Amino acid sequence: MPHSILKTRGLGKRVNSPEGELVLLNRVDMTVERGETVAVIGASGSGKSTLLGLLAGLDEPTEGEVLIDDQPLFELDEDGRAALRAAKLGFVFQNFQLLDNLTAVENVMLPLELAGRKDAEHHAKEVLARVGLAQRLHHYPKQLSGGEQQRVAIARAFVPAPALMLADEPTGNLDSATGERIIELLFQLNREQQTTLVLVTHDTQLAQRCQRRLELRQGQLQALP
Repeated sequence: MPHSILKTRGLGKRVNSPEGELVLLNRVDMTVERGETVAVIGASGSGKSTLLGLLAGLDEPTEGEVLIDDQPLFELDEDGRAALRAAKLGFVFQNFQLLDNLTAVENVMLPLELAGRKDAEHHAKEVLARVGLAQRLHHYPKQLSGGEQQRVAIARAFVPAPALMLADEPTGNLDSATGERIIELLFQLNREQQTTLVLVTHDTQLAQRCQRRLELRQGQLQALP
């Protein structure tokens, strides 16, 4: 079993704009070991969310590669990447990305059902109870506060016990008190499930909680003390 859960080699992303070609990522090399917690910080528009989308295979690079458990992600077709995400990855979106027509428990059951798990409802209820939402199982997203929606999103990401968790500004849409509870929850689940955690954030307090901090500046990653 490889020691590194995640690697990038020469990862680049360029897009065309009215002003000409924009370089969002410039040949980024990074390695994340199993069980690490890593924060990527940077100014707005620095490419943090672009990097995270590439790491998850939700976007395609202009050049370079991403390896998850030594599997080159972009050698797989779209179905293959989706299967790898289902097996290895959890993703927490800044804007939650819950399905409006599903209740909290149904949203959390979804990745388990897609994986063919027979105990999806039982396990989803268990994890929702762990994040303090045992009384909100049958509420729809519009009936939940922002903090509750984020907890549902975190429960959905953690419920398959992924080897690698990617989180995009997990406290970005929350007030500071709710954000602090979400931070505690993320790191508690990270410790208990021994999940590798890579997050992008503007939140310096959240970044300081991680074992390693990287800054994305002018398309390149730099280690921070």
